[in-house]
Amino acid sequence: MLTLAHFLSLGAILFCLSVAGIFLNRKNVIILLMCIELMLLAVNMNFVAFSRFLGNMDGQIFVFFILTVAAAEAAIGLAILVVLFRNRGTINVAELDELQG
Repeated sequence: MLTLAHFLSLGAILFCLSVAGIFLNRKNVIILLMCIELMLLAVNMNFVAFSRFLGNMDGQIFVFFILTVAAAEAAIGLAILVVLFRNRGTINVAELDELQG
């Protein structure tokens, strides 16, 4: 039987992987966005685990709001990446150091 500690351990592992992915890979914007999404999913897993353990629906309802914000963030982030790639020809973070209006 799975306990609360199993779910919290998995959430902590996913969160640590996403933080490591952000620090280790600072060149590709797509991987950075994926790591941020993984971080949000790890937090969501903890919300659902605590909600189930405590017997209330507050955590699960909050997860729906987080998923809505994550979907909007992914859509806007990918749209910005497409525009940057069309203008600059690259999505390398080191080459995107200056903003022009």
